[in-house]
Amino acid sequence: MRVLGIETSCDETGVAVYDTDRGLLAHALYTQVALHAEYGGVVPELASRDHVRKLLPLVREALAGAGLAPADLDGVAYTAGPGLVGALMVGAAAGRALAWALDLPAVGVHHMEGHLLAPLLEDPTLKPPFVALLVSGGHTQLVEVAGIGEYRLLGETLDDAAGEAFDKTAKLMGLAYPGGPELARLAETGRPGAFTFSRPMTDRPGLDFSFSGLKTQVLLAWQASDQTPETRADIARGFEDAVVETLAIKCQRALEQTGARTLVVAGGVGANVRLRARLQALAEKRRGRVCFPRPAFCTDNGAMIAFAGALRLQAGQHETPAVTVTPRWDMASLPPV
Repeated sequence: MRVLGIETSCDETGVAVYDTDRGLLAHALYTQVALHAEYGGVVPELASRDHVRKLLPLVREALAGAGLAPADLDGVAYTAGPGLVGALMVGAAAGRALAWALDLPAVGVHHMEGHLLAPLLEDPTLKPPFVALLVSGGHTQLVEVAGIGEYRLLGETLDDAAGEAFDKTAKLMGLAYPGGPELARLAETGRPGAFTFSRPMTDRPGLDFSFSGLKTQVLLAWQASDQTPETRADIARGFEDAVVETLAIKCQRALEQTGARTLVVAGGVGANVRLRARLQALAEKRRGRVCFPRPAFCTDNGAMIAFAGALRLQAGQHETPAVTVTPRWDMASLPPV
């Protein structure tokens, strides 16, 4: 089955073609970073308009890269939520229109399920059960995965997501947009231990997260400092160490609580080099396994949507002709495959 995947949940337009027999055939991505940089964050209306401009050219690019014509497709998958409602509607309308015109089944994919399944895209040996850490700009969750579509939320952030905290902390220190990756690069030159911040909610039981207080600690430290480039790097390192250690502590608890031996990490923050190293060390210590998608598939992309959609289309799941999206969508409500 050859499935076209469309991702437009926020500020990246992603399109890919996945073949259930041959794997990923092609993927194309356009990022709106330059468009939103002058505003210091994503402007929803501008994001929607740019998806309109870029989506169909990317569809043509992905099909050409796969060596396919539209008539060669067997299904269409698109992100139906969660995300920005206008951006979601662009992808959903285009996906349903293509499916209707080609007389193909279409399926709306949960954006976070796409992230969760991204490591399986290139690793056929990875199978449930496992624990998944979904860590991005909009979400920080620990999920017990018994099977595809069988998800139990173990813990989530009570305020800022980890990626959001990275971005906001970078902004308060005057780093360029998008701030999270800039802060991580800066932290590489910082001195470990020069600034030490708390590991939020690790001094109590449970698997929930909270990063807003950590962000406030960094703000106070920055305001009280000499604000030199060296100090900025030291604070960035202290902040990153706190986030990474907090995530690692909660992941260890989740593995112990569920008895799982495999940890899957997905989402934009999953590309963080220090987080990968820390969780790899945790897995080796426990004689378990940790799995990451390639860095390019940690951030939003069409490949993860094409793959997740293919699994559901193969199981006979598809949408009605109506164009609907769900900006807020509980992943635990998904049907099993």
